[in-house]
This record gives sequence, structure tokens and C-alpha cells, in this order.
Amino acid sequence: MIKNKQVRKAIIPAAGLGTRFLPATKAQPKEMLPIVDKPAIQYIIEEAVQSGIEEILIITGRNKRAIEDHFDRAFELEMTLKAQGKYDLLGLIEEIPNVAIHYIRQKEAKGLGHAVLCAKQFVGNEPFAVMLGDDIIDAEVPCLKQLMQVYEDCPGTILGVQEVAQEKVSSYGVVKPKVVKERLWQAVDLVEKPTLEEAPSRLAVLGRYIIEPEIFALLETTEPGRGGEIQLTDALRKLAQVQPVYAYEFEGRRYDVGDKQGYLEATVEFALKRPDLREGFLRYLKKNWGELVNGGEK
Repeated sequence: MIKNKQVRKAIIPAAGLGTRFLPATKAQPKEMLPIVDKPAIQYIIEEAVQSGIEEILIITGRNKRAIEDHFDRAFELEMTLKAQGKYDLLGLIEEIPNVAIHYIRQKEAKGLGHAVLCAKQFVGNEPFAVMLGDDIIDAEVPCLKQLMQVYEDCPGTILGVQEVAQEKVSSYGVVKPKVVKERLWQAVDLVEKPTLEEAPSRLAVLGRYIIEPEIFALLETTEPGRGGEIQLTDALRKLAQVQPVYAYEFEGRRYDVGDKQGYLEATVEFALKRPDLREGFLRYLKKNWGELVNGGEK
């Protein structure tokens, strides 16, 4: 019987090489690429804090030091801004979430399942959240908070899902669903990056999880799967055989900022949401729209 404990901790895997954004990510973590003027990973951490998370573990790799520096204090910069009276800029620095953040390195690229396993000691024997940095979700109620609300009523592992286009199912872990109630299914099975023929539905797991700690014992015995990596989906399949695993269709606009198209969409749409940028940026787009869509031809 699963005890309904509070979800206090979150894991953010950030050890990937970011090859889809080379050469920009040759010496800079992809998680630090800005969406307008804020690093992508900051959006994820803000969501965690707004959802009530108390401690965060970021799984890093080589060349990720900039992430630690960003969430550390910058006393010299802060003092300089104060001395210059630039309190508007100082305010932006102070908006960076002040939450307990820990770091551990994933020394080998063995997949998402292995990255989660690296957090075993940090998590202990309590439920925890996993938040993938490639997925930024713009929602009235933070996406992770939505999952936490579901967890209160249905203790067990909760997967954040949305329907994706049929041609996109091969890019995700996909759920075989059994209806529980509106927007909520029991995940009878999961398939990692299925072909169209293998896909049991179009409900794709999109970067937000609440997971029970029993997953660690399963990850320790999970053999490498697709891509020769230890897949979190494979361990979740085993977990679903012994305790409830649910799929919740969260509300909100999800951006895949690990993909160039998704990154550009997020940048444009977040800029248009900004009161200080919207009017001028919208005026620019309207004025130059014809030339932009025609590849520079007037």
C-alpha cells in the first residue's frame, strides 16, 4: 500500500551534450540557452518552486559549471548594480529562485534512467519529481503542481502526458491507457519511442513525473534498452506491474526547447507575453512579415 507522502524533492537531469544546438553548445550548457533573457533551466526551477518543491538536485555533466554559477550569489555584480543605482537590473538578479539546489555529476552518458538512479541517496524513501529541462510548460497552474494535486487523490507514480501528432509518437515514451476519470488514466503499459504500429495510443510522456522511490530498485536491474541506454520508461513498465502508475493529461502549452523549432516558438511567444516587449516586437513582425516569410525578398 502506497503511503501518501508529500512531494518535496525534484530532480532535473541536465547532463546531455546538447548536440542539436551545436555549435552554440560546444562550451555552453544547452540548459543555459536563453528564452528571451532567461536561461531555459530557470523556467523549470521556477515551476518547481511555485509547485512547493523544497529541494532540487540537478544531474550535471562536464562543461555544466555555468548552471551552478547562475544559481549562486554574485556579490560583485550585485554590489556594482547597487552602487550604480540600477535597481531594475538588480531586481532581475534577485528574481532568480533562492531554493536549496544540489548537484551531482552523471559521469557516463547512460540514459535518463541512469541519471535518475544517480539521485537515489538524495531522494531516500519518499516520492519525488522528475522535470526534464527540454520541456518548458506555460500553464496557469504550474504543470508539476497539477501532478501533485492528482497525487493527493491518487497516490502512486504520476506521468504528465499530452496527445501528440501520430507522426510524433516515435519520439516519446507512449502510454497504453485505461480510463480512470476525465484527464486521468492508469498506465497499463508504456512503450519507449514506438513505431506507428507499436504505439498503444498518442498519449506521450512529456517531461514531468512524480515517481515512487521503489523505482530505484527496478532501475538497478534494468538492462540498457533503446539506444543502448538505461531507459526510465523500461523501469516504469516494471513498476506498473506492482503498483499504480497513472497518466495525467496536464493543462498548458508545452514547448520542446531541445528542438530548434520548439525553441524558436518559445522565444517568440514568451516575448509576445512580455508587456515591455510585446508592442515593439509585434509592430516589427507586422511591418516585416511579408519580407520575413518570403525569405528576405521584398
